[in-house]
Amino acid sequence: MLDILNDLIWSKLLIVMLIGLGLYFTLASRFVQFRYFGSMFHIFAEAFQRQRGQLSSFQALMLSVAGRVGAGNIAGVSVAIMLGGPGAIFWMWVVALVGMATSYFECSLAQLYKRREADGTYRGGPAFYIQHGLGQRWLGILVSILLLVTFGFGFNAVQSYTVATSLHDTFGVPTLASGLALTAVIGLIIFGGIRRIAKWADVLVPLMALSYLGMALFVIVSRFDAIPQAFALIFNSAFGLEPAFAGGIGAAILMGVKRGLFSNEAGLGSAPNVAAVAEVKHPVAQGIVQSLSVFIDTIVLCSCTALIILLSGVFQPGTEVAGVVLTQTAMASVVGEWGRVFVSLALLLFVFTTLIYNYYLGENALGFFSQQRTPIIVYRVLVVLLVLWGSVQDLGTVFAFADVTMGLLAIANLVALALLFKVGLRLMRDYDQQIRAGIPSPVLDPRQFADLDLDPQAWPARQAD
Repeated sequence: MLDILNDLIWSKLLIVMLIGLGLYFTLASRFVQFRYFGSMFHIFAEAFQRQRGQLSSFQALMLSVAGRVGAGNIAGVSVAIMLGGPGAIFWMWVVALVGMATSYFECSLAQLYKRREADGTYRGGPAFYIQHGLGQRWLGILVSILLLVTFGFGFNAVQSYTVATSLHDTFGVPTLASGLALTAVIGLIIFGGIRRIAKWADVLVPLMALSYLGMALFVIVSRFDAIPQAFALIFNSAFGLEPAFAGGIGAAILMGVKRGLFSNEAGLGSAPNVAAVAEVKHPVAQGIVQSLSVFIDTIVLCSCTALIILLSGVFQPGTEVAGVVLTQTAMASVVGEWGRVFVSLALLLFVFTTLIYNYYLGENALGFFSQQRTPIIVYRVLVVLLVLWGSVQDLGTVFAFADVTMGLLAIANLVALALLFKVGLRLMRDYDQQIRAGIPSPVLDPRQFADLDLDPQAWPARQAD
């Protein structure tokens, strides 16, 4: 059943929607994700500024990067190479580059339609721009449910499976034991305890991400002479020109799109939930910053994992080593067995924060259509059970379940973005006009968007005076 749904969603719909809409957004916006790439440092300087009690634009970016960096960067890449050949990496790059435009628009719209809460914080995301931008609350509820199921259940099952498999390969720990330990820790956190663990994770994960990047650079430098061959393999395989992967262009595209979306989440509707809570002068500034997180996730970190695997020489067509084990084996073949331990520890920390991030995305989605306590308790119990379930499943089942829920969510969100694209363009042109007028830090004047259902508390008219 899962395979039939996946074939329908991915082979017939999402490949066309993701790449097609991403290209349309890119061309219609005159390559917005690249036009402002050079001014990113200026925007970053402002991104550190924040008002008391609010998240800065930079903090929102780091939160979304922390959520994106996880099993997709380490295990997802190896699965893509295993099932789609090295050419899948090329299509991951394509999805990321056009996905930067998609992420830009969805995060800009999330900022535009955000709502101010009673405590002074902001809330927003796909459900909010669907309800207030399209006037379709039912579709907002549907997207919220899909977001809850995808991140709270599907993606968390994938993350726990990946950790359990990694620890079993490295230390021989039974997958059930890893699952129980992970379930206990995440259960304590989401039911209101152990704030110190989450606080330590905020420090350790960026350090581990930089360490992982450093390890990848070491592998790349040590196998520098094989880099041209690795890139030739990627490009040739992407178009079915590599004899060992001849005829596999369909699999390369399919796996590249699937694993690319799983990793960078562009167009999936997750990042807008985080982007909306930041305090910014103009929604477009946050859209530009958030598009960079797609670049960091896929073009930088996923490429590092791909090069580790391809440069190590451990990958061969038909090999049975899959998932995170392939990445660990590749690392160990270059730096020694301690590299296997390093990947396991890095993955454990990445997954830990991603589990928390996924849980809160689901809880925020639940809060859109229900403020009662009982559904939240039920949701928390189900999250814990799915973390345990994922740890003892097989690779195909876990990824198939996540792919179905992710595909349905992406379709609903992309339809909403297409319908709201004119509003997104209008917002972008307002920002562009201010830049051309010599205004270094454009400010949104809500009076120019008086026909839209904006929250006057989130966008007060006085800020433009």
